Amino acid sequence: MTRDLQSGRRGPQDATSAVVFLHGYGADGADLLGLAEPLGPMLPGTAFYAPDAPEACRNNPFGRQWFPIPWMDGSTEADARASLNASAADVNAFLDTVLAAEGLTPDRLAVVGFSQGTMMALHVVPRRAQPVAGIVGFSGRLLAPELLAGEVRSRPPILLLHGDQDPVVPFADMAAAETGLRDAGFNVGAHVMRGTGHGISPDGLGAALAFLKAVMG
Repeated sequence: MTRDLQSGRRGPQDATSAVVFLHGYGADGADLLGLAEPLGPMLPGTAFYAPDAPEACRNNPFGRQWFPIPWMDGSTEADARASLNASAADVNAFLDTVLAAEGLTPDRLAVVGFSQGTMMALHVVPRRAQPVAGIVGFSGRLLAPELLAGEVRSRPPILLLHGDQDPVVPFADMAAAETGLRDAGFNVGAHVMRGTGHGISPDGLGAALAFLKAVMG
């Protein structure tokens, strides 16, 4: 049984496309929903959603997590796997709910992740039967790349972005994710946010916007 994810929504009521933001470890949906303000005017007709992850963060009681991180919060690898699988089902159900609520087909939906949210996006979306318009992944990594080729069901275009001064998720993880995705047959672009730590730079947001405009028309 999936858990209902609580989410804010921004955008017109008669939306013709949708973007779902998946936040990072210890944050919540509001952390990314503010991006609807700069992106909305450039993506007219788009509804923006940003669900809260289903679990309270073990390291930050005021934030949320998609799954625990053993080397940060003392959880076990089994804990992390179980939470990942449960949250993957939750995200899948949430994407279906957004499509139904907005009356959209999957090719009118894009998923944008940050950090742990990118890990969720790259894990969940390729395993969905129908491809979404695209995935944008900031400052994350590809989980279990060795499993992807055997489990992939759809291959939407992907843009990866990462700060070259990231102290939280190593910059090298972007190249590793790009390699793993290309090996599994994905069309992948990459953008280096130079001089940027664990965050989203103006040039990175601009590259993401150009990608979203291209994949959603």
